[in-house]
Amino acid sequence: EVQLVESGGGLVQAGGSLRLSCAASLFEFDDYAIAWFRQAPGKDREGVACISNADGSTYYTDSVKERFTISSDNAKNTVYLQMSRLKPEDTAVYYCAADFLGYGSSWPLGVDGMDFWGNGTLVTVSL
Repeated sequence: EVQLVESGGGLVQAGGSLRLSCAASLFEFDDYAIAWFRQAPGKDREGVACISNADGSTYYTDSVKERFTISSDNAKNTVYLQMSRLKPEDTAVYYCAADFLGYGSSWPLGVDGMDFWGNGTLVTVSL
């Protein structure tokens, strides 16, 4: 059974940092991209960043460029999202998702095409 488990969320003041982790029990981790999405109350789920475990390519949505960094430890089947200079508008439930890098891939952040999802971790940024 494939599982994606997020951790690292919490409450932080504006300007602070958090690191989220996504531990993935994928049989062929290198065949997947791992993406981070977020959903704020009353808003649609939006893509934040993703990384290809095949070649290390990364992609960021404009609102997090220069503030967030995605990385992958293929030996641990874990992807990280380092978030810095956090803003109140970053408050959301953050989800990681896995996208098989083959035919039908949703690279970079196609929310409807992800193959597996985690249950999310809440990030709250206060003023």
